[in-house]
Amino acid sequence: MHVYSHPACTRHDPGPGHAERPLRLVAVTEALREHFTALDWHEAPRASRGQLLRVHDDALLALVLDTPVDAPTALDPDTVLAPGSAEAALRAAGAGVAAVDAVMHGDTRRAFCAVRPPGHHATESAAMGFCLFNNIAVAAAHACDKHGLARVAVVDFDVHHGNGTQAIFDTDPRVMYLSSHQMPLYPDTGYANERGVGNIVNVPLPPGSGSEAFRKAWRDNLLPALESFRPQLLFVSAGFDAHKRDPLAQLELETDDYRWLTVELARIATRHAQGRIVSMLEGGYDLAALRECSVAHVAALLDSGG
Repeated sequence: MHVYSHPACTRHDPGPGHAERPLRLVAVTEALREHFTALDWHEAPRASRGQLLRVHDDALLALVLDTPVDAPTALDPDTVLAPGSAEAALRAAGAGVAAVDAVMHGDTRRAFCAVRPPGHHATESAAMGFCLFNNIAVAAAHACDKHGLARVAVVDFDVHHGNGTQAIFDTDPRVMYLSSHQMPLYPDTGYANERGVGNIVNVPLPPGSGSEAFRKAWRDNLLPALESFRPQLLFVSAGFDAHKRDPLAQLELETDDYRWLTVELARIATRHAQGRIVSMLEGGYDLAALRECSVAHVAALLDSGG
């Protein structure tokens, strides 16, 4: 199983007290190196402008890549552009592209991208919600356009709805987007009646839902929809901020919920996608929970044929 990361991703520093801090990625990579010897680590390349332009407009690229910054600069109340941000954003998006190429060329069946900043809130034209570029959208568009896939799915179990991913693909029938998330909560999108062109499936969950409601949402709604879509490649927006210890939300999940869902996703990938899964780190802001959940997720990917 391939893992993609890059030291530049720790040099995006939004400043003291910011939840999306460099230590998040340090926690994940240290935990994976401590627990697994079978992982094949790769340095994430930079995404090209052409790859980014598949899902973003020129103005956003210019903002993130060409704005001179000497100190952290707020783009909105949550999202910061700092001196190391452009390189980190290029590497984070490039990790997904490299992972897609690896699984499509048969070098590996599974890949995990241990990168930051996260991506699923970034829209075509706006950085928001800690996200500069939409890493998983860049990767999914690459799978469709470069590798000619007609059905790719993005599964998002981050506690916050991936408004950017949904908006980028809501008129593209090649890409199905499926999400469970807490509601009410930022960014106040992801209602059940948001269906796109029949390719969007959202199951919002109230605060305090816990494991039983989370698993029921996936078992009864999201996994059957994914099964019916028969994805040729499965992407995972792996946010671990629905964990009961996370400070930014109240969905109250356990670490084992992530293992369980990953196993279920791997079964669908085995049936329809030759086992191919590309997972990308999104949220997760309690460092101990982030370590535990990342290990549980990657262990399930490995144990199920990764």
